[in-house]
Amino acid sequence: MSKVVKHKTAQTPPSRRLPNRNVRPFFEKLAAAIDEPVTELEYSSNFELLIAVILSAQATDVSVNLATRKLYAVANTPEAIYALGEEGLKEYIKTIGLFNSKAKNVMKACKDLIEKHNSQVPDNRKDLEALAGVGRKTANVVLNTAFGHPTMAVDTHIFRVSNRTGLATGRTVLAVEQKLLERVPEDYLVDAHHYLILHGRYTCQARTPKCGACPVYEECMFKDKQAFAEL
Repeated sequence: MSKVVKHKTAQTPPSRRLPNRNVRPFFEKLAAAIDEPVTELEYSSNFELLIAVILSAQATDVSVNLATRKLYAVANTPEAIYALGEEGLKEYIKTIGLFNSKAKNVMKACKDLIEKHNSQVPDNRKDLEALAGVGRKTANVVLNTAFGHPTMAVDTHIFRVSNRTGLATGRTVLAVEQKLLERVPEDYLVDAHHYLILHGRYTCQARTPKCGACPVYEECMFKDKQAFAEL
């Protein structure tokens, strides 16, 4: 009979620090297991990516893609979305959580892009974070995905994976981000964000991690990994 794991793994306390010798093999194995370390948000321009990331806060990529497919078919530039007006935009994104506040932010962001940035998405943190609806995490996603900057956008998946595996432990998102930037090998920095998100989304899941199918099982410091591997 498999061991009963008493605590909910979504609330797992940080594991012991993953040894330095395990860090490179950790990413080598993730890279071998994940063919395409890319976002699952659908976009065809930096602007579409920016709007999709703003809309994705506390929402699934699937729900955002369903909405933006219809939205981008009629409006996929700052001018076109701004012309829809806030109420018009809401009709396209009303299936996404927090759509009222997101509609306000998107309209303000479009206005600023038109008036301050010649309708182009900025390629620096200061200007990105000055846009409505864009915080540090959103800016990191855009800088990394659109411009190839070695940034680390720590979402719930990355926060969980980093703490559970012992790769980068911390009580705050910023603490985990800073430790990841210190520990991730330089040649994996650009793609590490997506490797960790996809690993967390499909393998190192919140309540029932698939430890038996985990490519980094040997490197991981999660103390209950054997029990979950036997489920």
